[in-house]
Amino acid sequence: MAKESIKARERKRAKMVQKYAAKRAALKEAGDWDALQKLPANGSKVRMHNRCLITGRPKGYIRLFGISRYKFREMALEGKIPGVTKSSW
Repeated sequence: MAKESIKARERKRAKMVQKYAAKRAALKEAGDWDALQKLPANGSKVRMHNRCLITGRPKGYIRLFGISRYKFREMALEGKIPGVTKSSW
């Protein structure tokens, strides 16, 4: 499980990306690269990192569900994810 400070940092980045999204798009459209450079670096979507919503694990992330592969497997076997069943043939 990731440290709470790491998860908090990612949440803070997500808020900042939403805050500056429109302004960044307008500056890019206008081609004003100097003003774009002065905006906070964490306001860029590129700085975001996908993390598991439950544990904060950065690797093994399944984008469709927003959780790591470990939590996905646990929840699927417990029947907590609708439409997901263990495959057998």
